[in-house]
Amino acid sequence: MAVLLQSLRLIDSHRIHPPKNFIFTGSEIVEYNGDSGLKIKETIDCSAFFASRGWADLRCMSGEPGEEYRESLDSLGDLLAASGFAKAVLIPNTKPAIQTKNEIQYVMSKTKNWLTDLCIMAAATKDCHGEDFTDILDLNNEGVFVFGDGIHPISNPDRFLKILQYLQKFDGLLVDQTYDPYLSLFGQMHEGVTSTRLGMKGIPNLSEEVAVYRNLEILKYAGGRLHLQTISSKGSVDKIRQAKKDGLKVTADVSLYQLLFSDEDMVTFDTNLKVMPPFRGREDRDGLIEGLKDGTLDAIVSNHNPQDFDSKFMEFDLAAFGMSGLQTFLPGMAKLASELTWPLLISKITEGPAKVLGFDTSKMEDLTIFDPEENWVFDQKSNKSLSANMPWFNSTLKGKVKFVINRGRFVKI
Repeated sequence: MAVLLQSLRLIDSHRIHPPKNFIFTGSEIVEYNGDSGLKIKETIDCSAFFASRGWADLRCMSGEPGEEYRESLDSLGDLLAASGFAKAVLIPNTKPAIQTKNEIQYVMSKTKNWLTDLCIMAAATKDCHGEDFTDILDLNNEGVFVFGDGIHPISNPDRFLKILQYLQKFDGLLVDQTYDPYLSLFGQMHEGVTSTRLGMKGIPNLSEEVAVYRNLEILKYAGGRLHLQTISSKGSVDKIRQAKKDGLKVTADVSLYQLLFSDEDMVTFDTNLKVMPPFRGREDRDGLIEGLKDGTLDAIVSNHNPQDFDSKFMEFDLAAFGMSGLQTFLPGMAKLASELTWPLLISKITEGPAKVLGFDTSKMEDLTIFDPEENWVFDQKSNKSLSANMPWFNSTLKGKVKFVINRGRFVKI
């Protein structure tokens, strides 16, 4: 039983293609010429929609195990599907951290029926504290090839070096949210004119750029593969660009919301805008945009970090870092589409993540179909997450995911 998609406009990294008819056969998506021999179960008019390969998010977070009230694995699975993601990388910052065979098997069993293909990032150090190593080779035997400490940087250079060396035994990938924790100590937002006016302790660009430089130098010495997450400063982009020219196996991404907000938005003291790394200045945003356009930054991530009400509804300097970022991902892209174009945006959540993870993209087996113009209200009724720490909550947004095809399933959102 097949599904016919009429007048669908596919987007790839090069262009928006003219409308064509496609058919989902139950295992793949192919162009439809009217004589497939398959029995059409449903015909859908897609003339108002765009589509691309299934989206991939390289960074999202769950509260389970340990803090299921923030986000359970069940709610995260529903949320990823509703947000259009066919693949996602789960970071290991749970309680306990995802760091042993037991946690890996638990997460795999809970997510085996997801529409979204899950890639688990296992903790590189115990409890993500940056000191004692986890059993990296044993975890690889469970199918894990991505390692990192998630929201915590691996700031000990000796540990960073040795992890890179361990991972080369199976061509593993080290992922790091790179910043120097001591240069960021007690910081609440980007260090600049706005932080001075507001009287808040700032987090300087230097805290990220020093750590990026150090990690790239260690990579040059040790070899291996490194992915730098949530890059926020122009100086970091410049260093990564040069490292790529020098032939280092390094990739990088940026959080979508880093392109949508700046430190000037912090004047409202909205704790939903308190994130790590913090929103930077306009010059840094320009550097990030340039990095996306020239390929220095390979991917855009949601950096979905759900927080409960009590963690955010308090004084700014006591509130938790993090923003819920999945369900508003498409509306965020819609706000950027005129500046960055849909082909570029789509490439950063399809081909870019596939390059980072080494996935095969030769066959079209998944598809995300969306309406870039549909308006909808993001509120308690429509929210798929258990958390609502997003500044656009109770707002009307533009851009709605309509269908996702993955794992042989066609799902209407």
